Amino acid sequence: MALKGLYAVTPDFADTGELVRRTRLALLGGVRLLQYRNKTADAALRRKQAAALLRLSREHGARLVVNDDLSLALALDADGVHLGGDDGDLAAARAALGPGKLLGASCYDDMERARNAKRIGADYLAFGSFFASPTKPRAVRAPLALLAEARRETGLPVAAIGGITLQNAPQLIAAGADLLAVITDLFEAPDIQARAASYTQLLSERVMS
Repeated sequence: MALKGLYAVTPDFADTGELVRRTRLALLGGVRLLQYRNKTADAALRRKQAAALLRLSREHGARLVVNDDLSLALALDADGVHLGGDDGDLAAARAALGPGKLLGASCYDDMERARNAKRIGADYLAFGSFFASPTKPRAVRAPLALLAEARRETGLPVAAIGGITLQNAPQLIAAGADLLAVITDLFEAPDIQARAASYTQLLSERVMS
């Protein structure tokens, strides 16, 4: 399965039932790559929620990546892990995951970090924030040109993150983003399934053009 399209990143919900409900709608709308992220949950809740989302992902033919928790990803046999700059050693994660699992790396606005992730064996590189983000309001801002530069130099799929909406998504797609990592504009949408479908259509038009 190619690494392209809408990359749904879950919000910090304590209510597992509501998290599963909203995620199911996103999957029905076409999401095939999902990242479980909850910065406010304790270890027990993270395991419960990740396990529920993994089952749901399997039902819909999607892949689940766990954010910043290699041991949880390994324990559940999830499809991979995504690590930020302070969230673990990429090389150790690559070795532990083996060749069949996904390793994503946050590169922010830093091409040197991207080059290092490529050398270690990351499967995709995430850059951003490109726009003001309600999830990380103080995140460093990345220039749009970084997307094409990273694709050209590393040959890896690149994910854009940070403040993405349907309105600004075309700028990122035109700049070279393979994946759009979206939290708020997807999971807080009045109709999550329709919003996911709109993103999926927008990205498929880029592939066909």
